[in-house]
Amino acid sequence: MTPTLNQLHEFRTATDTPLFSGLPGDVAVSFEFFPPKSDKMEEQLWDAVTQLQPLGPSFVSVTYGAGGSTRERTHATVARIIGEAGLPAAAHLTCVAASKADIREVAEQYWEAGVRHIVALRGDAGEPGAPFTPHPEGYASAAELVAGLKEIADFEISVAAYPETHPDALSPQDDIDNLKRKLDAGATRAISQFFFSPEAFFRFRDACAASGIDAPILPGILPVTNVAQARKFASACGAAIPAWMDGLFEGLDEQPAARQLVAATVAAELCRRLYAGGVRDFHFYTLNRPDLAYAICHLLGKRPVGEAA
Repeated sequence: MTPTLNQLHEFRTATDTPLFSGLPGDVAVSFEFFPPKSDKMEEQLWDAVTQLQPLGPSFVSVTYGAGGSTRERTHATVARIIGEAGLPAAAHLTCVAASKADIREVAEQYWEAGVRHIVALRGDAGEPGAPFTPHPEGYASAAELVAGLKEIADFEISVAAYPETHPDALSPQDDIDNLKRKLDAGATRAISQFFFSPEAFFRFRDACAASGIDAPILPGILPVTNVAQARKFASACGAAIPAWMDGLFEGLDEQPAARQLVAATVAAELCRRLYAGGVRDFHFYTLNRPDLAYAICHLLGKRPVGEAA
């Protein structure tokens, strides 16, 4: 029987050098956590930090917990990561419902706690689709926030980038122009919103370069274990979830271990394709679950500091 072209393709793919074999581990990684709202969640987050600490991340970040006890826990968590884990920790700050004086107070508290890196975001109004309305005495955009933070202290600043265009942008070019304004205001790097197509990231990276942006753009990687939750996240930030992803997770609602394996496989393949395209710096949205991020880093050749790859 003569093999078909498709069979030949599958044979070559299956017998080629394994995708992840022999990677030298020449990647930098960073991890994002969300702030704890209870003692139990605080324990879970700290467990995640300690599991990922040996990989020697460039930095870890804690998303913004606005208002009251969550804000206090966020501050305490960031300070603890710096003090106890000895990791460079970035704190998120947004423009939402905050005056310039409020932001100055929070930023100064972070500086006093040893924080030297801020992830500066405009933030969303709350409900997806609701328009962002700046505080009457606050910053109207992320670019303004970056400039304001630079006046407060010499922070290193990261900003957000959107490979598939922010929903509020008038056009893809308008979105890139806004990114350039944030970088020109003093930001060091951009961290991308999550995406599931390597081509989407490469197109965006090329478009940014064509617009004169030469700052590093870190791809944001979200290992998906819950497609419904990911779809909710995606609707707020303009990311596309491919139809094939639904198919991969179909029937796994009551199979958490299988979901984890599928999630790690999908995210690792995305990272491997990005690596093949020259990416060497990855930012992981951990959702405070370290296992998936650790496994993907391991597949990329990343080993605990001091161990050979």
